[in-house]
Amino acid sequence: MCFCVVLTDSIVWLYLRSIKIVIIMSIDYKDLGELKRGSYVIIDGEPCKVVEITKSKKGKHGSAQARVVAIGLFDGVKRSIVGPVDSRIEVPIIKKGRAQVVAVTDSIQLMDLETYEVFEAPFPDDEELKGKLDSGVIVEYWDFMGKKKIVRIRPE
Repeated sequence: MCFCVVLTDSIVWLYLRSIKIVIIMSIDYKDLGELKRGSYVIIDGEPCKVVEITKSKKGKHGSAQARVVAIGLFDGVKRSIVGPVDSRIEVPIIKKGRAQVVAVTDSIQLMDLETYEVFEAPFPDDEELKGKLDSGVIVEYWDFMGKKKIVRIRPE
């Protein structure tokens, strides 16, 4: 079995014999100095929302440093990273979609309104949002690397 892998930006091209397979990755790369408050970044393999960023001036022998503090989207854990402003960092590509609630059990079954795919998502942390979830309700969800999160209820 002969294959070759070519990596470009956010697409992996996999050549298996004479068949070309395209795998779209859900990450991109950005300079640490380009990040702003409210943007998203991957720290320790988890997508996070940047809540604070501080930059120091370059010194006599070194480059400028940046310290980024972010909160995890799925677990709510506070994480930070420090590095040169010109270093590359992973940025998540988050798919945002609309879905209809099919069933509410120990998790929530959703049906995507574009692809009609049925999948499960955990209950949201927000108690007010959790109380409004019922069969037939349209919700907005985020998808990153197979993890799904219900963000809000969409008006019809």
